[in-house]
Amino acid sequence: MPLTKDFKTTILARAQKDKKFCEAMLSEAITELLSGDVDAGKAILRDYINATITFEVLSKFMEKNPKSIMRMLSSGGNPTSKSIFLIFHVIQKVNKIHYKISVK
Repeated sequence: MPLTKDFKTTILARAQKDKKFCEAMLSEAITELLSGDVDAGKAILRDYINATITFEVLSKFMEKNPKSIMRMLSSGGNPTSKSIFLIFHVIQKVNKIHYKISVK
């Protein structure tokens, strides 16, 4: 079921006010991708990008059209691993964050 505009607006508003919420969104996107739920991971990552760095900024770093990046993260999109890792690299660079991965 597609998200309603009100839901997306709510997510955007919360993300702009709450840094921990953004961190949780990014963490959840990575967790979903690594656990094999690629569609959920892409959807959360797309919301995260919309709420933080925007597709326009991301596209400049990736040297790709923003609509192309949006399509690759859509439910029917099929991003390459190179594209996914580049997205995470840009997020890390723009937001000045550092990923820390642990194996349990």
